[in-house]
Amino acid sequence: MGVIMNDVRFPVSATLEADMNPAYQARMRIRHGEVTGNTAGMAPGHVQGNLMILPQALAHDFLLFCQRNPQPCPVLAVSEPGDPMIPTLGLDLDIRTDIPRYRVWKDGVMVDEPNDIKSIWRDDLVSFLLGCSFSFEQALIEAGIPMRHIEQGSNVPMYRTNIQTVPAGVFHGPMVVSMRPMKPADAVRAVQVTSRFPRVHGAPVHIGLPHMIGIEDLDRPDFGQAVEVKSDELPVFWACGVTPQSVAMAARPPFCITHSPGSMLITDLLNHRLASF
Repeated sequence: MGVIMNDVRFPVSATLEADMNPAYQARMRIRHGEVTGNTAGMAPGHVQGNLMILPQALAHDFLLFCQRNPQPCPVLAVSEPGDPMIPTLGLDLDIRTDIPRYRVWKDGVMVDEPNDIKSIWRDDLVSFLLGCSFSFEQALIEAGIPMRHIEQGSNVPMYRTNIQTVPAGVFHGPMVVSMRPMKPADAVRAVQVTSRFPRVHGAPVHIGLPHMIGIEDLDRPDFGQAVEVKSDELPVFWACGVTPQSVAMAARPPFCITHSPGSMLITDLLNHRLASF
């Protein structure tokens, strides 16, 4: 006996689990169009993921790219070709509908930003889910380090840098970083805390002096929204899972799909289980 969800049969016990699962409930709200923007703060404690979907012909190159660039592109899961379901990440998780907003790219140019991708799904598409800094933010907050963008209710600011990724196949391009302002003592603590989370970007890649990594104006992020950096604070930069979008602009694959920055996939995985020690 069971119940059918999205053409997949689950036992009755799974439906009871769904009733108690905040990540599943969040995905259902997204799937039904109740959430179309930023997912920060949704289903606290649950891992959120960045998305890259590519034709199977490019999947090997991208997997190799992720292996060579584990800080910006830490792989959480890879789908089977043409299969939109990723059961290792969540109950009844459908990659075509369960992200609030997607970006569709052709030849390195974003051509659409839909709320689902069912109409353009293909049998040769492979989905890559990459770790997200939203996971280590929980650990930072628990360590008493405030997150300015969360306090403001905005998306974290993200910047393209002059730090080049290690090429693999057709994929190459500059790293994207996310930035959080912190007092110096908090920045030291943040290095200690986030070093425990290599599957979600790990320790910062740069602290202070943004011009040294090619960022000329912190008030003009390439993605997300700017936040204030006070006179007694340092900008702290982490490798960011939006890097594949920067790579798409540089490598210009004929077709790919990503998440819209800040609109993430909410999984059933728990943040604390990603800690390395």
